[in-house]
Amino acid sequence: MVAFNVPPSIEPALRRAFGGDLDRAALEALAIEAYRSARLTAGEVAKLLGLETSIQAQEWLARRGIGLNYSADDLRADHDALARRFPELARRS
Repeated sequence: MVAFNVPPSIEPALRRAFGGDLDRAALEALAIEAYRSARLTAGEVAKLLGLETSIQAQEWLARRGIGLNYSADDLRADHDALARRFPELARRS
């Protein structure tokens, strides 16, 4: 468990901005930043937020305007892995 203190004078403004459950709001903000900065994977975000799959985490992130962490290197690696698994398809490309 992680906890932090918010100055009492700031708490009402945070509650107005983020709703009554500041613990959840902070957890979600941490998840977004950790994913955005590639410190957590979608699977780890799912675990952090209590979601069942990384697909659900990706959908949750997308609803908040956060795109996939998927680089050109990731695409090449996926292409190479698929070409090894399905060589008959790789010859067509």
